[in-house]
Amino acid sequence: MATMSFEEYCRDVFDPKKAFAKPEPLKGARFLSCTQYILGPSCANYLAELGAEVIKIELPRRGEPMRHTTPFNEPKLYPCSKWLPDVGTGLGFFGANHNEYFISVDFHKPEGQEIVRMLGAKADGVAENYRAGTFDRWGIGYRQLSQINPRIIYQWLGGFGGWGPGRKRASYDILGQAQGGCFSVTGWPIDKGGNPSKQTIWVMDYWGGMMGAFQIIACMYWRDHISGQGNFMEYSQVQGAQRHLSDCIALYGRYGLVAQRFGNWDILLSVHGIIGCGKSSYPDSKNPQELEVGYILVSAYTDADFAKLMRLIKRDDLAKKYTAHDERVKAESQYEIYPAIEEWAKDKTKEQVRDILDKEGINNQPVWNSKEVSTQEHFHLRGELEWLDDPSFGELQSQGPAFHSSETPPRHKWAFKPVGADNEYILGKLCGFSKTKIAELEADGVI
Repeated sequence: MATMSFEEYCRDVFDPKKAFAKPEPLKGARFLSCTQYILGPSCANYLAELGAEVIKIELPRRGEPMRHTTPFNEPKLYPCSKWLPDVGTGLGFFGANHNEYFISVDFHKPEGQEIVRMLGAKADGVAENYRAGTFDRWGIGYRQLSQINPRIIYQWLGGFGGWGPGRKRASYDILGQAQGGCFSVTGWPIDKGGNPSKQTIWVMDYWGGMMGAFQIIACMYWRDHISGQGNFMEYSQVQGAQRHLSDCIALYGRYGLVAQRFGNWDILLSVHGIIGCGKSSYPDSKNPQELEVGYILVSAYTDADFAKLMRLIKRDDLAKKYTAHDERVKAESQYEIYPAIEEWAKDKTKEQVRDILDKEGINNQPVWNSKEVSTQEHFHLRGELEWLDDPSFGELQSQGPAFHSSETPPRHKWAFKPVGADNEYILGKLCGFSKTKIAELEADGVI
């Protein structure tokens, strides 16, 4: 080890092929995931990646809504449940339910609520994201479960919190970003249409789920090493979204200034933005999506890099005009600088621009699409993209865990299972139900 370079050391200790031979940090912990869509499920997913036994509880037959919210739900490849052979599970379900056990329980029925209480008595915690107060009304919220199990850690996640004027509203990622202020600073300035722009991927859901898992692990430490007590936490998606506004809140508080949209350029640094390159990377493709022109991020905001970039595009006049960053970061300056760069790049692909900038030592990154990301050797070697040999569905491509650990790495054992696939295993082990009892509950629609 001591003779290894740092790169060799990292390659060895973080080798994803060795992950399954190493301990899991949350092995022995058990959580119930009473969650739907992405925000709550991703919270439970992160715990399962670290070895916790996570039991996902869905409504019988059709399961939770996320199975049906996205297209390409092929029933032969990814069946929803044994009760609905002609219904599949959409690909949007793939990213937030790894390593979990799947049971079905109807929360509305007294028999189902009793099953949740039986499971809660033997769990370390619960992740739940139904509308605020719903589980409390059903008698299976924190106040009821903590009477049965005082050590239980209960993480509720939702749109606006359990109290306050907005608490009864339902929320989704896009709503959280809108109310949290995120869309007000992404999009185009007024002279380019002025439209705000939403983030298409569910960034607030996945980030909120990670914050929920972070809170749970902190509460486990407080319970197991300090207090011996459980805990009740709430995570408001809207509050999480506004937490992303960087200096915008402080700017308004100090100066009364409202941050504005500036498209693909930057209000604090210049040059530090995305430019169009004029030519497609796949000019012979029969796929119209691949015929679009390329884009590339260019970052050359230091005096030296800016001068180098201007010489490269043969605009020495701009290099002399904007020697000071305070001058070139002004909006009117950027309206002169960026078009000049795009004029130089108009007969090039993003890869050609990258190669030229690399030779000059100017920081850049082509804007990759999902195909280009999926085929990157860097991600595959590090296990950040993987071909998972799923025991239920066979080989499928999946994002890997988001971080690495030398001694206790996260890992993926399977992507997900059909609704109720583990009814017999979990309800037999934790509730003592016989196969006959389970069959009766299924027949009555309780599970």
